[in-house]
Amino acid sequence: MKNRMWKRPVHIALTALLAVMLAAPASAQTREQAKRIYDRLAGVPPTLAVLDALENNAGTDPVCVLNGVSGPACAAYIAMESSSFYNVTLKNFAAPWTNREGSVFVPLNDYIATVIGMIRDDIDFRTVLSADLQYVGRDGTVSSAPAANNNNHYGQLEAGNHDLKTVLEPRAQSGINNIPASATAGVITSRAASEAFFIAGTNRAMFRFTMVNHFCTDMEQLHDPRMPPDRIRQDVSRSPGGDSRLFLNNCVGCHTGMDPMAQAFAYYNYNDGTGALEYSGNGPGLGGTVQAKYFNNDLNFPQGFRTPDDHWTNYWRNGQNRYLGFNGPGTGDDFGAKSLGVELSNSDAFAACQVKKVFKAVCLRDPETDDDHIEVGQIVTNFENSGFKMKRVFADTAEYCMGQ
Repeated sequence: MKNRMWKRPVHIALTALLAVMLAAPASAQTREQAKRIYDRLAGVPPTLAVLDALENNAGTDPVCVLNGVSGPACAAYIAMESSSFYNVTLKNFAAPWTNREGSVFVPLNDYIATVIGMIRDDIDFRTVLSADLQYVGRDGTVSSAPAANNNNHYGQLEAGNHDLKTVLEPRAQSGINNIPASATAGVITSRAASEAFFIAGTNRAMFRFTMVNHFCTDMEQLHDPRMPPDRIRQDVSRSPGGDSRLFLNNCVGCHTGMDPMAQAFAYYNYNDGTGALEYSGNGPGLGGTVQAKYFNNDLNFPQGFRTPDDHWTNYWRNGQNRYLGFNGPGTGDDFGAKSLGVELSNSDAFAACQVKKVFKAVCLRDPETDDDHIEVGQIVTNFENSGFKMKRVFADTAEYCMGQ
């Protein structure tokens, strides 16, 4: 009995000590979470002064007041004030969309700069595929002006390590690339995208990589052989290798959706000789000269569709791909690249893809668990309700991943 009575105070003391030990790291963990948010978004560690502000801020920072956030979301918005968020995180975020290899190791260009500027300025991100918009360095920042036929302006911005948060300004893309404003389509008609996806070929690459980069799906995932094949071009053999079953079971599934929409690009070509985007139309629906590439290998199946203009139709509004959720103002039938960009970006799939890309960039992995997918759905909703502001997506994602 004496032994037992003697041990009880010790047990109580140890319990109290353990409680203190467990409770003590709580604030330290908050500090660690704040640091993790900053590291993930800015790509560099915060100074001690910034870390103190991140840990203690309850939403009184002017940036947080402006955006109506507090707590972890406030820490995220403070982190997004760092120049490194623009020069490093966002550059690496957008760079893979500008080349066929999906490589991050590419120079700064008009596509990347425009994405960075739109995110910085909280512009409705749906317009990334349709706006007459291009971000450039402020006048006098570098010696080379933005040009339609070279990347010197952006190369000098990067070589000079200029702060993209402060030097980027919006301009009309039409005035730089020398095409009608009605023919611009955001990053689709940027010089970088044109060089990568409008060069040679048949212009199907531009449509395919728009799906990869902004719908997070490749053509195989959108395969639907039950759509009408009436707009499949002449270059697609209906009996590859002498076996029509290959066409009916494989080729047709991609081309029935892709070819009618890629027709929007009928007047576009990247001229490797001049280094510039060419536009041979008079404006969407106003006629023009269809690029010769649309008639490549037209003897493969002469009875196939011969492209007459830039009229496009979205067959995916019906069939199995209607799950992509096209909610735009149009009817899924129009002329030119700009209206196609509006059609694609006003979809559930576009919004969800932007969130998934941010999730991978911030959490360093794809969404995997049920909780992840539930959270992604909520972030998509928040993204839509915010007016499609990408900063909100980065902040929400950082808050979710801070404890991981």
